[in-house]
Amino acid sequence: MLKIVTVCGNGIGSSLMLKMKIEAIAKENNIPVSVEPSDSNAATGKDCDLFVTVKEFASIFKPNQRVAITRSYMNVKKITEDVLPILIELNEAKGE
Repeated sequence: MLKIVTVCGNGIGSSLMLKMKIEAIAKENNIPVSVEPSDSNAATGKDCDLFVTVKEFASIFKPNQRVAITRSYMNVKKITEDVLPILIELNEAKGE
């Protein structure tokens, strides 16, 4: 199971919406995920396989942290295009 953290400024609205979209995309593609929304301040200290956020927050992460940049918190097509290839890659790497 991939552990994912979705990140926005306050960790309430946008990251929660992104969490729900990623869960749906993963389910459609039979990729087991556990997704947690977070604010940008708390996110960097979390341990996960992948952080998903918009480009405005990408620079807060360390080089060794895997980050997927999405162009939208809401648009399923854009989120799928931006995140699904990474989910597939990570899932295959885990052998699930």
